Amino acid sequence: MDQRRTLDETTQLQHQIVTRAQLLAAGFDDNHMCRQAKRGIWQRVLPATYALVSGTLTDEQRRIAAALYAGPDAQVTGLAALTWYGFRQAPRTSDVHLVVPHQARRRSTGHVVITRALALDARARRTRLYPVCSPARAVVDAARRLRQIRPVRAIVTEAIQREFTDLTSLDEEIRRARRSCTALVRRAFAEVVAGVRSAPEAELRQCLGTSRVLPEIHWNPQLRTTDGSVLPTPDGYLDDAAVALEVDSREFHFSPEDWSRTLRRHNELGRRGILVLHFTPAHIRGAADQVRRTVEDAYRFRRGLGVSVGVVVSPAR
Repeated sequence: MDQRRTLDETTQLQHQIVTRAQLLAAGFDDNHMCRQAKRGIWQRVLPATYALVSGTLTDEQRRIAAALYAGPDAQVTGLAALTWYGFRQAPRTSDVHLVVPHQARRRSTGHVVITRALALDARARRTRLYPVCSPARAVVDAARRLRQIRPVRAIVTEAIQREFTDLTSLDEEIRRARRSCTALVRRAFAEVVAGVRSAPEAELRQCLGTSRVLPEIHWNPQLRTTDGSVLPTPDGYLDDAAVALEVDSREFHFSPEDWSRTLRRHNELGRRGILVLHFTPAHIRGAADQVRRTVEDAYRFRRGLGVSVGVVVSPAR
């Protein structure tokens, strides 16, 4: 009875996920486990790992099962860790990526992706059942497995914008990974260092970067009047023409309050003589040439007006 009571406590703590060893310790044999699985009462989710429930497992159950399979030293990383932290822009996946010591014998199987490392993350956060790599390590590990720049930009910029981590920590993790599958994350990191603070902004930067007409664009600069008054910070700014660029993402302009705030920012810049151009992420992605021509035309018509509006530009912080 004590063994069964212990198993009940364990299954409650582990969200109904248990190992074969825990079932054996509670008095169940392999034949019983096999029968329960065949009847659909239990599930064998990984080698020597069972779910004592039927149906689709939750994200937390999948992480627990992966951690029990991989061993106590395994650390959850990559997209699974970003989901645990609450990243909104991270691509969804059913896989659980774990980093284990280099000498560990566990292999990838089922929904578990195993990566061996000479050094585990010293800044990993410990939960009751498994450690989770720091946001910086998880972002870099996730980016190294992605093959397109857009999702890499999304997780890198979100990590900084929502203060999950900082530029120094990200730089350290990129350097630790060296040149192994880090081209995309290095590119996204360079864009953030240049002042870009969201994936759509990065796409606008890439779109306008091919222009032969436009000069250097200041990204997320601090704007002040000549008398020292602080102005709203646009996403991009052409100081010679006094043209501000704004990316209107639904995430930040969905509520009436957000829309009202956007209008106030627009009006404050407009009353200083600054032309504000607004673009949506869909417009940037689907009509990049049109976006580029719009900005180029505005720049041509207003070139030289930047001095007369009396706005001083400071680099992004």
